[in-house]
Amino acid sequence: MEKLIINICASKDSFGAFAENCKGIYGAGDTIEECKKDIETAIELIKKNLPEEEWPSIIKGEYEIEWHYDVQSLLLYYGSIISLSGIEQISGIHQKQLWAYMHGRSKPRLAQKQRLESSLHRFGAELAKMAVI
Repeated sequence: MEKLIINICASKDSFGAFAENCKGIYGAGDTIEECKKDIETAIELIKKNLPEEEWPSIIKGEYEIEWHYDVQSLLLYYGSIISLSGIEQISGIHQKQLWAYMHGRSKPRLAQKQRLESSLHRFGAELAKMAVI
């Protein structure tokens, strides 16, 4: 199964998305949910309005969408689910710094991005292995 990689980025007042590994797929919205829906609509429109031989090869067969977030959009989206205090405990990055990333006041260095990503992946893996008895 092919992976369609979609990058979601926050701007001052909305979210935008584009396919990293496929030309011609773009979306936008006031929220991440709207942005994701717009990407799905873009794919549907390509399939509806273009002959199949002009479709990007990834969407011709079975594919799954893998969503990639910039740090700002990630924190805006998941910061309402997991508090910045909780993300600080998971990642070790101070919540004031996370707030600055979330609101576009500063951009994280590559090492900080990797630290945040790996700590959230570890947390997700831990949750996936959890059972409620």
